[in-house]
Amino acid sequence: MNKSIFLVIGVGALLTVGLYSLPKVVVRNEDRKLTNEQTTDATTAVRDSAVLRTDRTDLHTATLSPDQQKELSRLNRRFESAAAAQKPVAGAELIQAYRKVSRYDSAAYIAEKLVQLAPTEANLLRAGDLYYEAYGFAVDNQKLANLGSKTREFYQKALDNNPNLLAAKANMAMTYVTTETPMQGIMLLRDVLKEDPTNELALFNMGLLSMRSGQYNRAVERFQAILKSHPENTKAQFYLAISLGEMGRKEEARKLLANVKEREKDPNIQAAIKELEQNL
Repeated sequence: MNKSIFLVIGVGALLTVGLYSLPKVVVRNEDRKLTNEQTTDATTAVRDSAVLRTDRTDLHTATLSPDQQKELSRLNRRFESAAAAQKPVAGAELIQAYRKVSRYDSAAYIAEKLVQLAPTEANLLRAGDLYYEAYGFAVDNQKLANLGSKTREFYQKALDNNPNLLAAKANMAMTYVTTETPMQGIMLLRDVLKEDPTNELALFNMGLLSMRSGQYNRAVERFQAILKSHPENTKAQFYLAISLGEMGRKEEARKLLANVKEREKDPNIQAAIKELEQNL
């Protein structure tokens, strides 16, 4: 199977880190140690967390048109010159403008500035979300490490004040997988599932990690668990189909893919389905 189908990133409020970007981490058993081989809303996080990416272009450095550069310069001047009371509005507009042109790291930086003005839970979560989004698009290892560190910094500050932010904890967990202490990520996901055994995002992340380590039976369990309480989750259906196909359960995989193909609007998912169908 072409490994391009496993390039997973998230868009929207949050994302699940791309499997192809992760080190080869093996989760042989959740009770064993890992060994090496490569405004947070939980519903939005899961709904938007799995979009296929078949290239490894660093979108942070994509070329901007003169009009885009001009508009960003205008919004930057407006943000810098705004009075304190107006900076949140100007900053939010600048953040959206940066995200629109795939400057995710710049959007996160503006969110960090807004945290400095007002370190509220909402602002901390937004900064964490945006740094996590930027992290998912990073290709360079140093940038990946820096953005992962920033993600943890802001999520942790929010969690220090409110330990019940399970979506933030589940996302932060994925940034540890590319560090020298990947087990911290697994432990965080376990913590989330201990508090909420049906947590959609934590189950999804554990399913992705199981796929990456080749434990398709565990991945099947995770995605099936999601679908028991969230049967409309086409992303979970999609990855369940991949896992079933890898286990040789091709007829089940084909049925799932047919359902996803009918309902999923994302063109990247549709393209990947065509590839998968050829292999099934």
